[in-house]
Amino acid sequence: MSDVVQVAEAAARRYEVLRPHLNELQRRLLLGVEAQQLGRGGIKAVADATGVHPDTIARGVREVEGVPEPAVRVRAPGGGRKKLAETDPGLTVGLKMLVDPPDARDPESLLVWTTKSTRNLADALSKAGHQVSDRTVARMLQDMGFSLQGNAKVIEGKQHADRDAQFRYLADQVNKHVAEGQPVLSVDCKKKENVGDHKNGGKEYSPAGQPERVNVHDFPDKELGKAIPYGIYDVSANTGWVSVGNDHETSAFAVATLRSWWDTIGKTRYPNADRLLICADGGGGSNGSRVRAWKIELAKFAAETGLNVTVCHLPPGTSKWNRIEHRLFSQITMNWRGRPLTTHQVIVDLISNTTTATGLTVHCVLDTRPYPIGIKYTNKDVNALPIARHDFHGDWNYTIHPRDTPTTT
Repeated sequence: MSDVVQVAEAAARRYEVLRPHLNELQRRLLLGVEAQQLGRGGIKAVADATGVHPDTIARGVREVEGVPEPAVRVRAPGGGRKKLAETDPGLTVGLKMLVDPPDARDPESLLVWTTKSTRNLADALSKAGHQVSDRTVARMLQDMGFSLQGNAKVIEGKQHADRDAQFRYLADQVNKHVAEGQPVLSVDCKKKENVGDHKNGGKEYSPAGQPERVNVHDFPDKELGKAIPYGIYDVSANTGWVSVGNDHETSAFAVATLRSWWDTIGKTRYPNADRLLICADGGGGSNGSRVRAWKIELAKFAAETGLNVTVCHLPPGTSKWNRIEHRLFSQITMNWRGRPLTTHQVIVDLISNTTTATGLTVHCVLDTRPYPIGIKYTNKDVNALPIARHDFHGDWNYTIHPRDTPTTT
């Protein structure tokens, strides 16, 4: 081993000891001194021994020797062409009026019907006497604090007076059932999907330049039809059950899904259950609070299973708070993103393979049975059911018994 290498390694050991106690400048100076003492080839030797880039060590040598660093700025401060906003004082005001006019809400304003792209804004400013390019407009907008924005769905509209009270009541029912080991389910029907070679939102990894080829148009395939995923989310077990139908979204289909879950999983998981709590949306659809067929079908289910079935509907306009939406359906959507839903079986397989880091598992089956629409029920039919409406909002909260009983909840 040469003397230069030995000295460099000794310098590296000193550097490792002192390094944590030095700032960036002090480290460069130390390495510069060590390399300077080694003479010719010192920079490379110190770099090899310490692992520091040679340019950094060379800079340290220059700093030790007092050699000034080359100036970063060539042009003197204040030099160069002035910004358009300085030479044309009205440009900034004119741009702000275009992107944020006081009459933007006025239906008579032409700006309401204008696409505010940087090119359109530049054209409008040029016509007003401000010669500017679309790139300059983009930079000015950024400096002014503007950015591209989409619509934000945050306005919920008029809220029901008992909205919060219903959420508290629902939470109380959930806690009671869970504490007593009774099943609690969140149910809903996911968005219907066209089956076939159609574009599916999202992206997935595939060889570069080889995207999945799908149809140009998303017209439904008459032979394949649609897929109707009705889901059940077991709150306590963190598991999902989805039946994929191909006929109609009816209350009979919804309760058939519930029946399949109970016969396959539910009665085994909850062998001592005598009650069942269902959390459902309050609006329309197959399980709405005003849907008579929903209550008729649930009464059949209660009679078959011997369960007291309690239903608590979410207040109007709050379906996005239904737990199944963000615990099950959102995970399914992420799992099949970017993949064409070519057949019903592909949909079933993709849903079945949905999992999360928190332990979610999903069981999915295909239900090809017919569920005809147009079946009518009257209020008299509903009133004849063994249904007990709760004292608080009996239209949203009710229990269907397997037989006539005076018990209320």
